[in-house]
Amino acid sequence: MTEAGELPPAPEAAREVFGERFPEAVRYAELLADAGVRRGLIGPREVPRLWERHLLNCAVLSEAVADDVTVCDVGSGAGLPGIPLALVRDDLHITLLEPLLRRTTFLQEVVELLGLDHVTVVRGRAEEVLGTLQPVHVVTARAVAPLDRLAGWGVPLLRPYGEMLALKGDTAEEELKNARAALSKLGVVKTSVLQVGEGVVEPLSTVVRAEVGESPGGVRFAAKRAKAARVSRSRRRR
Repeated sequence: MTEAGELPPAPEAAREVFGERFPEAVRYAELLADAGVRRGLIGPREVPRLWERHLLNCAVLSEAVADDVTVCDVGSGAGLPGIPLALVRDDLHITLLEPLLRRTTFLQEVVELLGLDHVTVVRGRAEEVLGTLQPVHVVTARAVAPLDRLAGWGVPLLRPYGEMLALKGDTAEEELKNARAALSKLGVVKTSVLQVGEGVVEPLSTVVRAEVGESPGGVRFAAKRAKAARVSRSRRRR
């Protein structure tokens, strides 16, 4: 059994998934296992399962993402799923959105080291970048928050007919059921639960897809709510 903190060799599936970017994927895994642990971005016990549970689990999200679209990875943390997605999809224009400085510093270092010219790192919360960040086709997220709260942050960043793709676990169906009312208020017109990564990861990666329609009404609703929250926090600090 691999000891906690020891990075195992990359599985054969990683070579197939990352293709020409496999060396960069290995370097990213090494960075997570070293600097990522030292800086508190991931726990040392996650290192032995970095490939299957984290890198490959995130990379297969690409199966659900259309060609040549803009993506915002909300609460990107150590770059999951944004960086694995960027490694397998050079056609995407990806923004890694993260509020904590130590994480954005790490993300910027990774982006530069791996030569990910199609990736931009932005420090901030989703509600803070509304109006400054260009609306995107796709919002991604993993292990950020329950679906209803996550949607309140991610959906307002979408352009008309955009979609949010949230990597979830066994609770995906239940979370979606509990969040339907909140999603509807935000302008979501269609939802589904997908499983991706057949032949690559076991269990399959579960994705909740929430699609918005043509009307930006739900987005305006969320933007007003976010603005009200910022005003409320500002008053409490006085």
